[in-house]
Amino acid sequence: MVRGLSVGGSIVVPQQPDEAFLRNFASHIRRWLNVSADRKLILVVGGGGPARVYQQAYKNITGSTSSNDEADWIGIMATRLNAQLLKAVFSDMCPNPVVYDPTTVELFSGQILIAAGWKPGFSTDNDAVLLAERFSAKQVINLSNIEKVYTDDPKKNPDAKPIDTISWEQFIRLVGTEWVPGKNVPFDPVASLRAQKAGIQVICAGGSDLDNLDNILNDHPFKGTTIG
Repeated sequence: MVRGLSVGGSIVVPQQPDEAFLRNFASHIRRWLNVSADRKLILVVGGGGPARVYQQAYKNITGSTSSNDEADWIGIMATRLNAQLLKAVFSDMCPNPVVYDPTTVELFSGQILIAAGWKPGFSTDNDAVLLAERFSAKQVINLSNIEKVYTDDPKKNPDAKPIDTISWEQFIRLVGTEWVPGKNVPFDPVASLRAQKAGIQVICAGGSDLDNLDNILNDHPFKGTTIG
């Protein structure tokens, strides 16, 4: 059984590594994997606070007002540092090197495969979907700082409603089809199009509630939004 897990960088490294969260996260993941050697986890991590800080510094220094490949590469490098930290935390379960290009991976040797950003044009969510396709995972769990997808941005619209289940067609109408570096959406628009085409289901849930993650991994009732 292979499951995909895309973890927002702001959960792992809001500004600096959240050691308490990482310790607890590792404990929950290990407990789930230790039930059976057949359980495997694709773990992809975003850039978090450092990505946004460095991207903003680049824009301030150059006067750039638009997102571009340079900003994307800065974010990608942040994801790679975060992924290397997770690789070290799970070193006994993750013999493979950190994956940068999800299209070239041939082997999934241990129980955990850790991946980071690949190239400009999309976020690490897309890498998670590509790896899910490669290793026949039918679901990607997306952990971020929101517990559910809403009909609109709840910070801007007090009438926005949480959504329990939504089709890919409806979700793509909400988030659009284009990626912008640092864009704050529940799931990357480019990754959404790929997941829709591949028939992969995505569950969006809050990253800080690890008991809820246990429920998702164990197919128990959970708090979150199911897409697809």
